[in-house]
Amino acid sequence: MFDAFNQHNWKLMSEHYADSAQFLDPAFGTDYIYQSRDEMIKKYAEMEQMFPNINDNVVGIFAAGDKVSVEFISTGNAGDSISFSLPISCVLTLKNKLIIKDATYYNNCQE
Repeated sequence: MFDAFNQHNWKLMSEHYADSAQFLDPAFGTDYIYQSRDEMIKKYAEMEQMFPNINDNVVGIFAAGDKVSVEFISTGNAGDSISFSLPISCVLTLKNKLIIKDATYYNNCQE
């Protein structure tokens, strides 16, 4: 999944998820939402437009039962003036080898 992300191959990345998966992401608020693969592809394609060199560097992975926790650093920039390096953790729940729930945690506040 992270290899597909770093290749900006959003379709391949989306194929690691069930067609309709639950997402908890500060960008969407504080409640889980459902997103289809097509909605996910659109979201990440738009992110790539803002940050053409967005990249995730996996720091650690821990798996237990149907859950996988991943710690990673997301980096990117938009031109010379805007860049970021954001530590992120996510807890993925799998069923039949597909992600059915993605709970992502990061600080969404601007300093």
